[in-house]
Formats: sequence, structure tokens, C-alpha cells
Amino acid sequence: MQFSSKEDIEAPIETVFAALSEFEAFERSAIRRGIEVQRANEAGVIGAGMAWEAAFDLRGKPRKLHLELCEFDAPNGMRFESESFGLAGTLTIDLVALSPKRTRMATVLNLAPKSLSSRLFLQSLKLAKANLTKRFKIKVADFAKSIETGKPRRI
Repeated sequence: MQFSSKEDIEAPIETVFAALSEFEAFERSAIRRGIEVQRANEAGVIGAGMAWEAAFDLRGKPRKLHLELCEFDAPNGMRFESESFGLAGTLTIDLVALSPKRTRMATVLNLAPKSLSSRLFLQSLKLAKANLTKRFKIKVADFAKSIETGKPRRI
């Protein structure tokens, strides 16, 4: 299952990449939402190889998630890979400078099952794909707009 979105942002590519690279702010945002987040490597090193362990409740069951930053190509983009209860995910964020003060951000989230239960879970998500796609695009657009205003909000 794939979700994707493209947004044009009125900001230089370096500014957009810097907002996307504020991992500590994303960690704090997840913690405020009740997700237990722990960085799996040294907190000071930013780049490929960074990893996080997260624990949260989904549909009334405790879940664990392993998230790893696999590619970190400043200022062009990054790629994350995740593994959670038999579900593999890949999040790719690509940035393209359209002009010195305008950047296009392309975001693609792929989810793939690795077990029968995760296949059933994805099947249930497919029934609501239109609604989920709309919500995904709205969240990405809100984040892009917040970068333009200079006050990045966390997704």
C-alpha cells in the first residue's frame, strides 16, 4: 500500500531540509502524543544509521516499532525504513529546488506485510484508503505550510 504527496514550499531547499532534520523536535512531538520513543544510537550523531525504538497502543494492543534512517542526502532528501508487528514500511522524502526560494517536497510512504496478521491489517486499511490518503496529504500540506511561516509543526 502506498501513500504519496507533493508540495511546493516557498522556502529555500536548505531551510526545508533543516526543518525535516529536527529529529529531537519530532521525538518530543511523539512523546507528547503518548508514544514512548528512545533513540537506539548516540543522540549527537545526525545522519544515516540513526535509529529509534518506539512503543505505543494501536487498536487496543501494545505495539513496538523500529525506525531507521537509511539515507541522509543533505539537502536533497532522506529515506527511513521501519518494522512493526510484521509490517515493513519505507518513507522517502525527496526535495528539489525549483528556484532559490521555492522547493518541491515529494513524500512517499510504502507499507508491505510480512505476516498473515499484517496482511489482514493492511487489507482493512485498503477499505479506508481514500480517507487515509486524504489525511496523509493534509498532514504533509500542513507541515509544508508551517515551514513557509517559519514555525514548523510536527506531523
